[in-house]
Amino acid sequence: MSWRDLEISSDGTHHIRAGSAAYAKRFDEVLAFHAPGLAPVRLTSLAWHIDAQGDDAYPQRFERTFGFYDELAAVQLAGEWFHITRCGDPAYAQRFAWCGNFQEHRCAVRSPDGRYHHIDPSGVALYAARWRYVGDYRGGIAVVQSDAGLSTHIDRSGELLHARWFRDLDVFHKGFARARDDRGWTHVDRSGAPAYRRRFSMVEPFYNGQARVELDDGSVEIIDERGETIAMIREARVQNTRAPFAALSAELVGVWRTRTIAAAVELGVFDVLPGTTAEIAARCCVSERRLSRLLCALAELALVRAVGERWCVTERGGFLSRTSELTLADAALEYAGPLDARWTALSTAIRDEAWRPSDIFDEVSRSGARVRTHHRMLASYAKHDYANIARELGLCGDERVIDAGGGLGVLAAEVAQEFPAVRVAVLEREEVVAHAPASAPSVQFHPRDLFEPWRLEADVVLFARVLHDWDDADAVRLLRRAREALALGGRVVVLEMLLDEDRVAGALCDLHLLVATGGRERTAADFERLFHEAGLAVHAVRRATALTSIVSGGAR
Repeated sequence: MSWRDLEISSDGTHHIRAGSAAYAKRFDEVLAFHAPGLAPVRLTSLAWHIDAQGDDAYPQRFERTFGFYDELAAVQLAGEWFHITRCGDPAYAQRFAWCGNFQEHRCAVRSPDGRYHHIDPSGVALYAARWRYVGDYRGGIAVVQSDAGLSTHIDRSGELLHARWFRDLDVFHKGFARARDDRGWTHVDRSGAPAYRRRFSMVEPFYNGQARVELDDGSVEIIDERGETIAMIREARVQNTRAPFAALSAELVGVWRTRTIAAAVELGVFDVLPGTTAEIAARCCVSERRLSRLLCALAELALVRAVGERWCVTERGGFLSRTSELTLADAALEYAGPLDARWTALSTAIRDEAWRPSDIFDEVSRSGARVRTHHRMLASYAKHDYANIARELGLCGDERVIDAGGGLGVLAAEVAQEFPAVRVAVLEREEVVAHAPASAPSVQFHPRDLFEPWRLEADVVLFARVLHDWDDADAVRLLRRAREALALGGRVVVLEMLLDEDRVAGALCDLHLLVATGGRERTAADFERLFHEAGLAVHAVRRATALTSIVSGGAR
């Protein structure tokens, strides 16, 4: 009898052919047969493979076994993973923390350090790079994910197929791969370029020139490879007529949420949890009756929760404790206080093209306490957004780097940790440098006015969310100072959230900069123009994380 005719029984304990048991034995679990005609089985704590007659394929026993692919099967033994031949012998000497299945004579594995790569049938790595995650090869191409959480394609040798990165990505099917960027789902070709301008909430792979897609309103279409509608197969969801009103009403009272959070931070509520209402009131020196109302509001915002008589902080609320490494306590006070006050001028700013806000940096500098809280807020965002970004900057490892407007040195510390031989000079206002924490020996802080000569030379100048604080004229002035500081062949690297000319995402951040600093968010084309005016040229633009893109260039 042929193993190809065998199926798994309904209870999963054996295999059947034409409804009848293929053998007398029973197991706790069986999996499907694969070439060379063997199937994985498990009984109690032991696992191995059997042939079509139910007989053992070999005498060895493992903790877990899986199907044969390319004549090799993944197994686990003593917590280690590797592949075996049909005789049950190890195919190679290496051991891994996890193994996938061979596809096209390549297999995804995870090393004990948690990094992923691909190996050949002899267990040898196919390339030097290591990734956050890798998928199986199909048609000589695999998807890999970087430490920044973005995905791209690699070829058989492990080289990047293209320079485009996505929030989610699939292998190619019928010439296209499903891909998700910040705008939504699309299909991309082998160059990584979207096949069309539209974006969807869901797309299926193309099948003979058409694909099923779902729009944000719940409607479902069939599209062609140009993204044009072939057929509408489900109409948009019928919306509750009250939903838009309720949604808008919720937006109008958003300031309630901000000020509730700020009040709880100011009173120190998140710093004394957990506790009963009475205990928290005593620790914070507030009215117990009114604190109970505040705690209920915080629970509605999912920042605390009641466990019996005690209030406990949630994961979200934990970021509002002043002891959190990524504390947003300072951000809550800033957004509810001085930054909120600046928003009151929005209508004036829109009405009057010549309007400019007062200098926020001078305002902050007038109070040592404000310098600490304001820059601690910026440092929390930097720690969150710049984690693992140093390796995305294209550094060789021995450069002189200027981190212009580098705040308390979060990015500089990331660079120093990733590249110990790199020397980083952080240029900041004098009052900020006075509050800078102790740093690595390779990181030095220099009090500077960025608009005046820097009196330093560097191979790389970093602007991490600095240029967006300034209007175009001042941004060009800063870029010119960077050009003056560059050594021969040096680069300017800008980290910013880029606007998309076809989307509105980021528009509220843009308005915030208008009223807070007089700056603006920009598109890639905007940066190309600013670089040109400063005597520089943009060489590359790529997304590093979901919110941060890297614009790099040098002298023209």
